[in-house]
Amino acid sequence: MNLLEIDGLAVAYRTPDGAINAVREVSLAVAAGETVAIVGESGSGKSTTVHALVRLLPAAARIRAGAVRFDGQDLVAASDRELRAVRGRRIGFVPQDPSVSLNPVVRIGDQVAETLRVHGLADRRTAATRAVEALEHAGLPDAALRARQYPHELSGGMRQRVLIAIAIIGDPALIIADEPTSALDVTVQRQILDHLDALKRERGASLLLITHDLGVAADRADRIVVMTDGRIVEQGTPAEVLGSPRHPYTRRLIAAASSLNTAAPDAASPRRDAADGGSDSPASVVPVLEVDGLVKEFRLPGGGAVQRAVDGVGFRLERGRTLALVGESGSGKTTTARLALRLTDPTAGRVRVGGVDVTALTGRPLRELRRRVQLVQQNPYAALNPRWSVETIVSDPLRAFGVGTRAERRARAAELLDLVALPGSAMRRQPADLSGGQRQRVAIARALAIEPELLVLDEPVSALDVSIQHQILTLLAEIQREKRLSYLFISHDLAVVRQIAHTVGVMRRGRLVEIGEVDDVFISPAHDYTRSLLDAIPGRALPSLTPFA
Repeated sequence: MNLLEIDGLAVAYRTPDGAINAVREVSLAVAAGETVAIVGESGSGKSTTVHALVRLLPAAARIRAGAVRFDGQDLVAASDRELRAVRGRRIGFVPQDPSVSLNPVVRIGDQVAETLRVHGLADRRTAATRAVEALEHAGLPDAALRARQYPHELSGGMRQRVLIAIAIIGDPALIIADEPTSALDVTVQRQILDHLDALKRERGASLLLITHDLGVAADRADRIVVMTDGRIVEQGTPAEVLGSPRHPYTRRLIAAASSLNTAAPDAASPRRDAADGGSDSPASVVPVLEVDGLVKEFRLPGGGAVQRAVDGVGFRLERGRTLALVGESGSGKTTTARLALRLTDPTAGRVRVGGVDVTALTGRPLRELRRRVQLVQQNPYAALNPRWSVETIVSDPLRAFGVGTRAERRARAAELLDLVALPGSAMRRQPADLSGGQRQRVAIARALAIEPELLVLDEPVSALDVSIQHQILTLLAEIQREKRLSYLFISHDLAVVRQIAHTVGVMRRGRLVEIGEVDDVFISPAHDYTRSLLDAIPGRALPSLTPFA
């Protein structure tokens, strides 16, 4: 029996240029106890579809046609009062980003308990007790302690578990999870998805999962629904959709999905393309970056205790090569990258760039180092000035270092946009006018403006759709081959690392527990922790899948 039935749903957004049809005659069903995954790129309509189910659309959007029947009740025709009785109580919703979904000034326990109080399911004292129980069921350690904390005191994985606790505390029949693990490490991702699966089984609930990760869909769903341009183009079991796709769009998604392509990269992969240009023998050249015995300690608040975030890390990176650092949140990989960039000072150890010790540089020499080493951050929208045009953003490093005339800087910006495959018309646009993939291309163009030797890329594709992710990785490989750049690539996605990196270092609790050529580490990992990371890669349940050209 179907718990949820969507019949001919159509949603449009009002814009100054007219209506945009975001969802077009979508029809699907979710049976009791079933997990259905909706996959597709940004703009495919998948998130708009699930927001329309519970009427949480923005003011500019409206449902133009169709019906949504939940347990026999039409939610499209329901009154606001009827909807409030369903949301949180009968349908639980897990949003994508806990940083904007949790109130920063309200304690965790109070936010979880709110659903019970709103629906009259418990008094204040009982709701507080049940909130701690919900946090425990969502897999949050030390739940009673966490309930008294604020969101900023929790890690990303912990905050995501808080959102799950909020979604399940009312014991809903349907849980909607909108990209619940897109920016989390593979082990944390697996833990959260395991908890969702367990809660679904224990409570007999259904799960509607929105994801751009085909590996997650392959592992977790009973049925996969593929959307593009607001329409469903294909649906079926994971074996049917991913093993024998019928629609060209599905085939393109599979071809771009790193998580479904965990075999060694072939001649067409980004990494192999980059390697074809050749690199000097490691023994015959001075490495672009060399770190030796890096230590970084932080003094904890409220006392004299010290936390060692980086503990004796050492590696070398040659010209034209990519070294990836992987590990869970808190492993020290991003702190190591900041030490290499000299954005923070090490407690001990040495950083050398091109054979020159830069560990103690200050003033003008440190500023000159910025010309040789540049950073591409995870979130380009936060990293780019929202008030500047793309031309100003890309040419700003040239202006800061006094390079060229105004006309020359403009010409250089146009050249860089062409290099990252953006049209010249993008020069006049602002970050808000661009997609996530386009913003990341602008961030890469900006980093390349002063012709650095080394790019530090901190999770540059973690929040992008698989096809855009593949485009950015291919672009980076092409630039590396043409410019002989070196990349220090920080990532939690081991499938992405296998596609782009030559060497991989595995970090755990501040230590580098394993380092080697990426194929050697992936095929024959020496450390138990590395094996646990590899085992957590989603999509490994369907090893026979082969990407389509």
